[in-house]
Amino acid sequence: MKKVFAVTLGILTAIGGFVDIGDLVTNALVGARFGMRLSWVVVLGVIGICLYADMSGRVVAVSGRPVFDLIRERLGRRTGLVTLVASFLVTLLTLIAEIGGVALAFELASGVNYLLWVPLAAFAVWLVIWRVKFSKLETVFGLMGLLLIVFAVALWKLGPDWGRLVHQATNPHPIGHETWATYAYYAIALFGAAMTPYEVFFFSSGGVEEKWTKRDLATERSNVFIGFPLGGLLSLAIAGCAAVLYLPVGIHVETLGQVTLPVAVAFGKLGLAIVLIGVFAATFGAALETSLSCGYTIAQYFGWQWGKFVRPRQASRFHLVMIICLLLAILTLMTMVDPVLVTEYSVVFAAMALPLTYLPILIIANDPDYMRDEVNGRVRNFLGLIYLGLLLVASIAAIPLMIVTKAGR
Repeated sequence: MKKVFAVTLGILTAIGGFVDIGDLVTNALVGARFGMRLSWVVVLGVIGICLYADMSGRVVAVSGRPVFDLIRERLGRRTGLVTLVASFLVTLLTLIAEIGGVALAFELASGVNYLLWVPLAAFAVWLVIWRVKFSKLETVFGLMGLLLIVFAVALWKLGPDWGRLVHQATNPHPIGHETWATYAYYAIALFGAAMTPYEVFFFSSGGVEEKWTKRDLATERSNVFIGFPLGGLLSLAIAGCAAVLYLPVGIHVETLGQVTLPVAVAFGKLGLAIVLIGVFAATFGAALETSLSCGYTIAQYFGWQWGKFVRPRQASRFHLVMIICLLLAILTLMTMVDPVLVTEYSVVFAAMALPLTYLPILIIANDPDYMRDEVNGRVRNFLGLIYLGLLLVASIAAIPLMIVTKAGR
């Protein structure tokens, strides 16, 4: 049973990374506009995040230290600072969206405007981080997030033309009035969402929280190769539901309510209740991940005490960073900025920061001083370099495509 629960770190990371508020809406939006014609991007992203998460997990298991700590030491403070600034700003932007996502989930359940839920959502995130042990945090929200499997069941219940969905997935191109520029923009957005920087930082820091050693390499790999593919499958199911319900009638998805509607159509009120719990768990789990990742990156760069394995009083600056970030999230959302729009922008900006995040990980994973006999082999390095090339292309193309397509509008 302990081995089963050990996998929940990967599940929590996957749910929070693949199926947060932005991904819920983006996958549904893409499904409604392109059907399954961008599903290859999700598959590509799953392989990439598995590749680099496995590297970061092995670094922790072998060295006993988180990736960001080693980035500063191995590459120097200046290079580490560039990585810190890029990844921190993207993570903070994502945190703002996740707090808004939790509030939107409460709005759907209660009918009360989401702005009234924003302070309560942020306070709840802080309270859980302050009081709940890391092992319980990852188990509860990781397993609750699995309720989003209801999207996959709903897709089957809706009775789609499976041949048509397969045809869409195997014919990747824009349709109707959609342009190649818009198609490429959403491809980069999905790719950036799948490989968001905070995922690897949270995963590696979580390994330290769990006190991984070399004997835990099997646990690390089970986390990676079960958790992340599961998140990818959930993303495909969300896109599939939208493709079945919205694409034939030309409806665009822009709200969280539209995302959950296919489940309600398939199962009625019971399905709606289940999916709302799953959405809450996914967005709240993502808010926990991004909050912790903000604290992890800052504290590890400056060499402060950090983590939930010590008392909050012993890691006061680590917790102060998270409190400040949560307050910034509240203040930003109270300006009435659309949290869904914030996340759509955050995944594109994440694509810009990806090379700065993953190149240092590849360098450290090849350093025998840290990795000893667990350095990358030829296959891992070959795939790692291919993905770095893809990340660089996505990084360069992100802003021009955002301007040309007016953010996919």
